[in-house]
Amino acid sequence: MRVERVRAVVRGIVQGVGFRPFITEQMTRRGLAGWIRNTSSGAELELEGDRGEIDGFFASLEKNAPPLAVIEGIEIIETGEPAGRKAFEIIESKALDERNTLVSPDVCTCGDCLRELFDEKDRRYRFPFINCTNCGPRFTIIKDVPYDRERTTMAPFPMCGDCAGEYADITDRRYHAQPDCCPVCGPRLAFLDGEGRQVPGEPMQLAREYLKGGKIVAVKGLGGFHLACRADRPALARELRRRKQRDEKPFAVMCRDVGQARGLCEIPPDGQRLLLSPRRPIVLLRKRESNALSHISENDRIGVMLPYTPVHFLLLEGDMPPLVMTSANLSDRPIIFKNDEAAQELSGVADGFLVHNREIFARCDDSVLWCVGGREYFARRSRGYVPLPLTVKNGGGDILACGAEQKATFSLLKGEHVFPSQHIGDLKNAETLDVFIGQIERFERLFGIRPEKIVCDLHPDYLSSVYARERAAREGLPLVAVQHHFAHMLSCMADNGLDGECIGIIWDGTGLGDDGTAWGGEFLTGGYSGYKRRGSLRPFPLCGGDAAVKQIWRLACALCLDAGADYPDRQRLDTVRRLISLNVNCPAASSVGRLFDAMSALAGIKDTVSYEGQGAILLEAAAAKSEKSLSYNIYEENGLYLFDHRPMFAEAAQILSKGVGAGETAARFMNAMCRMAIEMCRKIREDTGLSRVVLSGGVFQNMYLIERLPAMLRDAGFEAYIHRRVSTNDEGLSLGQIFAAKEGGGVDVPRGSL
Repeated sequence: MRVERVRAVVRGIVQGVGFRPFITEQMTRRGLAGWIRNTSSGAELELEGDRGEIDGFFASLEKNAPPLAVIEGIEIIETGEPAGRKAFEIIESKALDERNTLVSPDVCTCGDCLRELFDEKDRRYRFPFINCTNCGPRFTIIKDVPYDRERTTMAPFPMCGDCAGEYADITDRRYHAQPDCCPVCGPRLAFLDGEGRQVPGEPMQLAREYLKGGKIVAVKGLGGFHLACRADRPALARELRRRKQRDEKPFAVMCRDVGQARGLCEIPPDGQRLLLSPRRPIVLLRKRESNALSHISENDRIGVMLPYTPVHFLLLEGDMPPLVMTSANLSDRPIIFKNDEAAQELSGVADGFLVHNREIFARCDDSVLWCVGGREYFARRSRGYVPLPLTVKNGGGDILACGAEQKATFSLLKGEHVFPSQHIGDLKNAETLDVFIGQIERFERLFGIRPEKIVCDLHPDYLSSVYARERAAREGLPLVAVQHHFAHMLSCMADNGLDGECIGIIWDGTGLGDDGTAWGGEFLTGGYSGYKRRGSLRPFPLCGGDAAVKQIWRLACALCLDAGADYPDRQRLDTVRRLISLNVNCPAASSVGRLFDAMSALAGIKDTVSYEGQGAILLEAAAAKSEKSLSYNIYEENGLYLFDHRPMFAEAAQILSKGVGAGETAARFMNAMCRMAIEMCRKIREDTGLSRVVLSGGVFQNMYLIERLPAMLRDAGFEAYIHRRVSTNDEGLSLGQIFAAKEGGGVDVPRGSL
């Protein structure tokens, strides 16, 4: 037997996931001595004993690691003679100048803890903060690394004797579980009335009574507050809409279990797997009846999630019906996460408050996704997934990318890791900007990132661009601006690990183009170092500017006038005709998102919207099963292929006037869009030889397109790629900005213009 001493560093998600207890158990079983500690670069360990056992341990580590751990690398930093240690122990954590550690997302309550939660003989029976090394809060409670209790929001709750005993017992599931607690230690729940006054009685029972009785309750969760009410009472949901000022946007629903969820929607096997995953996202599933539950969702899908904290499991137990669970925020502001803020801001909205005294350190909304091809396809990447980094090829120095305006996020590059932030919201007010800046500072501190370069959108008036300019000037850093749709294209390429050049089909609502107009229906070619615009939509006027984004009948009238077609409301048509003739506030746009809105209005589905994408969402939901297609043309102008939508709108107006339904018209429209995309790509392939196609932009949240267009591209001989790790909407755009800045694909902003 050859006895040696080996010191190593393990990098990845190895803190807050039971890694040190796992290693200690492994060492004891293998008869090895030494120590392990958390550092700000991961986990450092020293082993001594039989070299064969040491090598066997390292060889099996990645495969046998704890469920929540992610091993990204093992570096042997020292070997030598044994120090004569007789046992293996966990020693005090060490903060290093260089930070390379990763942090686990919050994960749902595990099966073992759930069994204890409902076991009358267990000392944690019905304790709403039960957790262990395999589950519970992580990202939202961590203040700094190394990950120890004193650097979390559990610091104010000293462990009682029993919990301390578990924490020190290597055979216990809570061995070195930093959030370990019980009814003796705290935290504790409280229930407040609508005026913010504490109500005597058992808080969970009071909350359940309020909910069952048809009242609205603000519930404090992992990353913020939800507003909750019974989902089976339409009048109650409508009252919540009135109070929250959320007229028509869909609500999410939390169901007790999969069985209860099946009463609302169809759940395919892969959808069930995502619902039950430790990340517990909101999964967008088809309703059992497309027109049912209109008080929750006016389209044919409903966002469903299952309980993920002990509080949720206790709320939903027994005979509780499914609950509406919507983020508690008002007037486009960030999710509320503090008790006093909730009592003040939600006065008049919530009838009661179920709160607790554990601080939330980081706001974090629920993640929202579809299941496409058995995998996540994100609408919102947040709780359960953040702050997991994306590992990318050909990493680089530290870069901050500030994203765009809608669905704001940022991304930070360090080495081969890109850290996309959680969903923050639309950057349209000071409150959201403050959260945006605060989270940038937190990520930089947590992961030891010091930006050497800052990236922003080409649009100078986005608050994210203003922040980027001001910070770059203040710190003397290079600033790079990246065209919006090019960033989308690179985001999908990086998401799929693609190098070289591709064709990008980038469809969204709007983004500032290189020519100063609003783009949104782009066919690009290129790679990380640059792009060429190959195709687009025939531009059309946004009559009334921003008003056309809400009053989408303006778009339909403009497109009908361009096509020489009638619109059912002659007065509106004349209004738009007059605006166009006078050229009053009618900026040109080439937006596919606005094209969908216009068709929705023309088909009589929706003519005025209350939230972004509503017209397009309802158009998709209305679509019938049809293989027919509307007419269109493609022509070339100044070296650019242009999709001519005039035949499409002329034909749509005609068939609608003859009694063809909105559902059939919607299907023919979207079929035409798919066929047009294939024809455009064929023309570009003939010109360039490129055959890889990436799809990005908010329009590709349309499942009708995503379920058809990639398959049609493959049938036409293309390789088609969609997003997998970040959202296809503007939330994922900052990933593309990182790669443009890293590879020279952006525009350097001169220092003097900062």
